[in-house]
Amino acid sequence: MEGEHQQQLPPGLAVPGVAGEEGRSEEGKDAVGGGALGRSLGPTPSQSRFQVDLVAEGAGRTAEEPLKASGEGGAAGKGSEEAKGRFRVNFVDPSAGDESPGELGGGSLEGGNVSFQNGGDTVLSEGSLHSGGHHHYYYDTHTNTYYLRTFGHNTMDAVPRIDHYRHTAADLGEKLLRPSLAELHDELDKEPFEDGYANGEEGTPAGEAVATYTPDSKGVVKFGWIKGVLVRCMLNIWGVMLFIRLSWIVGQAGIGLSVLVIGMATVVTTITGLSTSAIATNGFVRGGGAYYLISRSLGPEFGGAIGLIFAFANAVAVAMYVVGFAETVVELLKENGTLMVDEMNDIRIIGAITVVILLGISVAGMEWEAKAQIVLLVILILAIGDFVIGTFIPLDSKKPKGFFGYKAEIFMENFGPDFRHEETFFSVFAIFFPAATGILAGANISGDLADPQSAIPKGTLLAILITTLVYVGIAVSVGSCVVRDATGNVNNTLVSELTNCTTAACKLNYDFSSCQTGCHYGLMNNFQVMSMVSGFAPLISAGIFSATLSSALASLVSAPKIFQALCKDNIYPGFQMFAKGYGKNNEPLRGYLLTFLIALGFILIAELNVIAPIISNFFLASYALINFSVFHASLAKSPGWRPAFKYYNMWISLVGAILCCIVMFVINWWAALLTYVIVLGLYIYVTYKKPDVNWGSSTQALTYLNALQHSIRLSGVEDHVKNFRPQCLIMTGAPNSRPALLHLVHAFTKNVGLMICGHIHMGPRRQAMKELSTDLAKYQRWLIKNKMKAFYAPVHAEDLRDGGQYLMQAAGLGRMRPNTLVVGFKKNWRQCDMRDVETYINLFHDAFDIQYGVVVIRLKEGLDISHLQGQELLSSQEKSPCTKDIIVKVDYSKKTETDTSIAFAPSSSERTPTLHKEEDEDGKTPTQPLLKKDSKSPSSPLNLADQRLLDASTQFQKKQGKSNIDVWWLFDDGGLTLLIPYLLTTKKKWKDCKIRVFIGGKINRIDHDRRAMATLLSKFRIDFSDIMVLGDINTKPKKENIAAFEEMIEPFRLHEDDKEQEVADKMKEDEPWRITDNELELYKTKTYRQIRLNELLKEHSSTANIIVMSLPVARKGAVSSALYMAWLEALSKDLPPILLVRGNHQSVLTFYS
Repeated sequence: MEGEHQQQLPPGLAVPGVAGEEGRSEEGKDAVGGGALGRSLGPTPSQSRFQVDLVAEGAGRTAEEPLKASGEGGAAGKGSEEAKGRFRVNFVDPSAGDESPGELGGGSLEGGNVSFQNGGDTVLSEGSLHSGGHHHYYYDTHTNTYYLRTFGHNTMDAVPRIDHYRHTAADLGEKLLRPSLAELHDELDKEPFEDGYANGEEGTPAGEAVATYTPDSKGVVKFGWIKGVLVRCMLNIWGVMLFIRLSWIVGQAGIGLSVLVIGMATVVTTITGLSTSAIATNGFVRGGGAYYLISRSLGPEFGGAIGLIFAFANAVAVAMYVVGFAETVVELLKENGTLMVDEMNDIRIIGAITVVILLGISVAGMEWEAKAQIVLLVILILAIGDFVIGTFIPLDSKKPKGFFGYKAEIFMENFGPDFRHEETFFSVFAIFFPAATGILAGANISGDLADPQSAIPKGTLLAILITTLVYVGIAVSVGSCVVRDATGNVNNTLVSELTNCTTAACKLNYDFSSCQTGCHYGLMNNFQVMSMVSGFAPLISAGIFSATLSSALASLVSAPKIFQALCKDNIYPGFQMFAKGYGKNNEPLRGYLLTFLIALGFILIAELNVIAPIISNFFLASYALINFSVFHASLAKSPGWRPAFKYYNMWISLVGAILCCIVMFVINWWAALLTYVIVLGLYIYVTYKKPDVNWGSSTQALTYLNALQHSIRLSGVEDHVKNFRPQCLIMTGAPNSRPALLHLVHAFTKNVGLMICGHIHMGPRRQAMKELSTDLAKYQRWLIKNKMKAFYAPVHAEDLRDGGQYLMQAAGLGRMRPNTLVVGFKKNWRQCDMRDVETYINLFHDAFDIQYGVVVIRLKEGLDISHLQGQELLSSQEKSPCTKDIIVKVDYSKKTETDTSIAFAPSSSERTPTLHKEEDEDGKTPTQPLLKKDSKSPSSPLNLADQRLLDASTQFQKKQGKSNIDVWWLFDDGGLTLLIPYLLTTKKKWKDCKIRVFIGGKINRIDHDRRAMATLLSKFRIDFSDIMVLGDINTKPKKENIAAFEEMIEPFRLHEDDKEQEVADKMKEDEPWRITDNELELYKTKTYRQIRLNELLKEHSSTANIIVMSLPVARKGAVSSALYMAWLEALSKDLPPILLVRGNHQSVLTFYS
């Protein structure tokens, strides 16, 4: 970090000599005293040592208001609280501590050092006597800041504070970067900062370490829990139902069942309220309400589906409430005979005007909208009060209409149900339930709350309690005062007492028996019972207006806010334009306009009976998912799930989710099905699109938990031959450098077994460690992007063999461990350093030692295309041409077909430069080109060999057509040689290929051998098209082929017979890979067999798509590496793609069921 400070200091900062005169505040001079200024201020590099101070910019404090060094200790704490902190790295001169003036007001400072900023501007220490450490003043040209050092000691380690944990663009303050582990732990180099980053860290330079995002906090409106949540929720829950439908529900269901209906609705909303509280208190809540809560808990799939539906439901709810308002107005107009056109069109006209006014209020800003809500709440409460007062003053004029005041007889009569007109308990419940929704009104504007964590639980739960009590109270009182049927006719009074009265009205001297035919008054018939009962009827109309308009307003504000949050997350790329916000409060004006248009459209349709159930179901779907989120998060046991709100229970939340789903069907079965279909459709769409977001959802946590539990359960199960799967460790190096190897192995492991791509980094440890971490993310992402079901496992090792051993011993987990090593054939073994060949062959020996099977894959064109990719990436990397040439040369001559990113360099002296070029190529490529398929044509025309190599590298990605897979099962290795081709034919690309089996046999019993093999294969249930028994395997090969073989091994022979014994022994010791004459003679038959097999392969299998053949095994220590490599070369040269396979000699096939 020092390096950057030197580069990044702004020009014109004070130089040491002038610092005292120029920019220092008065008390700074006192603090330092004249003496300290005389000595040289620049630190000498030898003495310097690292120190990081937190620079806290005191909020609005200037140099003229000195920070008092008082004994109270409040200043430091307060300063750091309101400050926006960041790192400064200083060189501290150790000697400064001794000379810095220790006395200030008679107290001594422990270790009070003067710190120097790199550019030499002075940082003056000011002592304070309390234990909070020292505050350092630092005065530069644009801010006056002071330092708060860690415990007052010169250490880089930072103390815990909230700013370290912020997101980069946090709303609450700037992010502070704590020192990285490398900065604390890596040794300081002679030139510590290569490529401009501290300790080689690929981080942000110190100058950027400060997040530049500072929101303009002036003018932003934030609400408390009453104004923001309680008022909103109460207004939204109390809807038109309260005044128009509640009395009818009491008439139908009776007081008892009405209270039960209200209770059931409350149970659902309360459980949802508790769940909302739990999620809302589990971390900082941003804008977006229900969508934000669900998406951050369950992930973008559910979040995206619900966000769209919930925003749409809110938009249509605006229409629903506005039409409710317009209907009431039209009723009043009709009573007074002042209709404008006709009933339907009047509703449309009034609705349209209303929604325009509401839009105006919303767009004017949240503050206006909140004021309007409070006015509406006051009216609503007055209306309810008006009704309650009215119940206590029964007027004779109201008795014929069925209102008698509180009477026990009426209570008794109205207590039981009296369902008419095919209504049932559930139909009544369906009509009432929408009146209980609206509990998310506060949560929906979570972004506009000052403290959503405490506001949402308090406000929501209190609102549910208050509204429920009011609903129950009104239901009971209206049921105790008003009879079900009344004529409204004053003449229906009874003159004489009747002895056999059955109805309450009769007991109260009214005869409403004529109502069997139908009346216009009473609970059952008159929706306006509440205004009839109330003391002042117009107030009830005002209450209805207030209830509808407030709900409409709340929905009109909720919909755009949710939609804006959804668009910001870019889950549906088409809606990106609605993410833009305007003004101080980031108001989604485009969203308001869209909501307005949707609402207007539905108002003009004016058929709300069809829309209402769908809206209720949309709301319920989101309630169900909020409840499910809590259950899911608790089930996943993620350490990050720790809500501050403790009064929730995962099982109760699950019950709540199920209840919501049941209620959806109760309200309207077809609307419920429609909702499920829409949610599922959106879920599938978002899953398919895979938005590039990571919110640490509980879905991830549960996936991890399931994987962990299943892995542990699997570890307890013994292996069984029927369940054997080839689990391959492929030495690919960088996965994108050998696509043919990757695709061929993927063809038989996909959805069958494990596939791990091993990548061995060699070379300077520190460089490699840096690359390991960047490569891990980069290549795993590349594998996923290319639909490879594989894992990427990089290791750092001194050489290939060590790395191979590390991977074979440590890769995998429990039962999911590799059991087969797959390597590419080392094509350039004759040109490269033989020590590398020795290492390569030793890999096989190590694999057999660890009981692995081994598969060697050879394509005659080669496997490694990394030098071609280098050319493609040239433009994006802007490398100089000369570097490029070196890279190409290195790749061509030194790369092996196995696994390292720098393959075997000829000598240790050359190894380092090779590494740097190659590693550069691998480690620093921008990720984008890696993610693209290699279809981009390289910038320079390729030579023929390269073109063939590129074509060959994609051959296994195509459909293979009708051709043969030839299996040369010469030696029984447990069946792996047969299982791999069988697995290939089960895949779509290979399904038209036929398996032909070739076996060795004696000439005189060819038929017998063929029948025996056919029986075995049919017992294994493996389809084959042909079996060929080769009786002439042991025939001597052609002379020219033998001569070619001898010519090939000539450079690698020891020729000990022609040398003195000592010289020969010395050579054998120094170069153990050399072929001795004795060894050559001893293994002559085996050598001839490999040459002969190559002739037979060319004769029989030259047209096959792929050949799978038994890999010859060489005895460890007896066969030299060069001879073994020569065998493999002789066996597999000039053939179609060939897999040399050797299982670990344990059965992998069985014919038992």
